Amino acid sequence: MQNQLQKNGLSYAEAMGISVAIMAPTAAMALNGSFVASISGVSVPLTFLVAMVTIGLVSYAFIKFNGHFSSSGSVYAFTTVSLGPKAGFLSGWSLLLTYLVFTGASAAEIGAFMQSFLSYVGANVGWFPIALISVVLIWILALLDVRISARVMLLFEGISIVLILILSLVILSRGGAAHHLSPLPFTLAGNKVQSIGLATVFAFLSFAGFEGASSLGEETANPRRAIPISIASAVLITGFFYVLVSYAQSIGFGLTAEGVKAFAGSSAPLGELAKSYMSSGFAAAIMFGASLSAFSSALGTATTGSRLLFAMGRDGFIHQGLGTVHRKYKTPHVALSVVMLIGLVLVIALYRQPGTNVFGWLGSIGVLALLIAYLATNVGGIVYFVRQGSWRGGVRIVPMLAILALAYTLYSNVYPVPTGITKYFPYIVIAWIVIGVIVVMSSPHLVRNIGQRLAEEDSVVVREE
Repeated sequence: MQNQLQKNGLSYAEAMGISVAIMAPTAAMALNGSFVASISGVSVPLTFLVAMVTIGLVSYAFIKFNGHFSSSGSVYAFTTVSLGPKAGFLSGWSLLLTYLVFTGASAAEIGAFMQSFLSYVGANVGWFPIALISVVLIWILALLDVRISARVMLLFEGISIVLILILSLVILSRGGAAHHLSPLPFTLAGNKVQSIGLATVFAFLSFAGFEGASSLGEETANPRRAIPISIASAVLITGFFYVLVSYAQSIGFGLTAEGVKAFAGSSAPLGELAKSYMSSGFAAAIMFGASLSAFSSALGTATTGSRLLFAMGRDGFIHQGLGTVHRKYKTPHVALSVVMLIGLVLVIALYRQPGTNVFGWLGSIGVLALLIAYLATNVGGIVYFVRQGSWRGGVRIVPMLAILALAYTLYSNVYPVPTGITKYFPYIVIAWIVIGVIVVMSSPHLVRNIGQRLAEEDSVVVREE
């Protein structure tokens, strides 16, 4: 069996499409704004703006690493060459948890949005069967040539983004519920800074996966140029989209206590706004577009998650079969099957819950794990590029600010102790990391293989430069 991905020659647009699809801007704006509003009140756009700036800082290390390395392992590879094989495995292990739970979360999100869409056209179907069908379709598409998946994601996301932009412009042109625009949503508006920090988890959920294109470095044409541009473009474009649409949503519901309560309590804010400001038909179209976006996100996390697990398997994690590719499609079919089966199990285990709850819970767990991977990558960036002499002077402030912002966000989610089921999420992530530590300590051959392969890649890069 082969253990190399095929150089499919993904274009810059297709690689960017993977990152944008995982972030799923339409699906994010169709639900995450409500989660943010439940914590930060009217300051939803401010929260997204803070998240955009933070992710922009975080992305700098990813952009620089991708300019030097082309690996399906993403942070797994980056932290290995900078902090060593053990840290490399643990950061990749943390990111793997993110992709595993995100795949299940996005499948539930598809079901929730399709359930809403079908209600607009008079059909009453639960989210669970739709989610199951989605998992099967995603499994099939992710098995095929990665270019097919990338193009499907670009098409689906493009259609849904246009629909949301139309709705946002209509709301803005009418001045929202108060019939005039206000700068209040870009202020603290009585919130404590820590409340914004807690709310940014759901804003980060909207950006989660911006680094997805990193996992396709081995399958992209001219990856050391295309991948950095793809990541930077994805963060910038979606960031401005989030700020614009979250502002339109905030003023659309209204900046009064009643408006904030309606926004925070909505399970389909875009659908409700579309119905109020346009028509039930357009609301149905919006929810269908959100379903396409969630489908793109699940397809993106399945694609990138399988590449990460493939890279681990290639180094000897669990079984060498994880590091093999399909004879015909040249995709990591075994690793993909593991990712999809885990996503399927998560959906089935939570089938009694509303689809929006399943998405919110799994997504929150995934973001906490993601923050750890992002932290490791930025620490690794400082170590590696300072050691190489690439980062001098003021440029080192960028990853340092990113580290501080990420650390504060993590702190805000453990103290004060959150209420309800969310208080258990940090412990789930900690347990996952502990398992990773046990794997590292009990598998010296894995650590040796990781170090050897990445050291060889590092030497190739040095020779090329």
